[in-house]
Amino acid sequence: MRHVFYLHGFASSARSTKAAFLEERLRPHGLQLHCPDFNEPDFESMTVTRMLGQVDQALAALTPGPVALIGSSLGGFVAYHAAFRHAAARGRARTTVRPIDRLVLFAPALEFGRIPFGGMDEAGLAAWRETDRYEVFHHAENRPRGIRYAIYEDAQRYDSAACAVDTPALVFQGRRDTVVDPVMVQRFAAARPAMALRMVDDDHQLGASLDFMWREISAFLGLCE
Repeated sequence: MRHVFYLHGFASSARSTKAAFLEERLRPHGLQLHCPDFNEPDFESMTVTRMLGQVDQALAALTPGPVALIGSSLGGFVAYHAAFRHAAARGRARTTVRPIDRLVLFAPALEFGRIPFGGMDEAGLAAWRETDRYEVFHHAENRPRGIRYAIYEDAQRYDSAACAVDTPALVFQGRRDTVVDPVMVQRFAAARPAMALRMVDDDHQLGASLDFMWREISAFLGLCE
């Protein structure tokens, strides 16, 4: 039995539009969509390390079977690093770690922690570090929420460019994305033979491309339509 995870993006939730879309499409195939909620136990203390720990816990609870991770934006960053960590763990344990054999990345924020957060300048980063609070709009909650500096500081521990991941990956990137740099994603994918990139005429949300993406995803996961 294949297991499919959706890792939501920053200031989103496990009940996002993409999560609902994927859940609906997977149901006829008898597949459950696993969606860890990275806002738990609270949004303001979110870090990449905590998110990876949540993925680890969810994977450990699974019955045997291959795993596909689908990650959006920051969730794509987490999915990429989860695949890297689990490949290394399988190399050591060989039997106890669930195999992550497919990655699907939606506008992945692969440079998270390597570029200024939200386009901040140095003064903005210094103020955030000093106050330990930065207010962002939480799309799932439809209200402003504070986030601590730890998310940015912790993310610098994870360098996507330095991680060799040979898990087959399918990447969707909008040409009109103003959050994740399309050129960065193109450059990243071009340097990795296991990564297939699909550029679409869309923005960061990829809302106009859902049907196209599902056709590609279902073929990539070997699901019969």
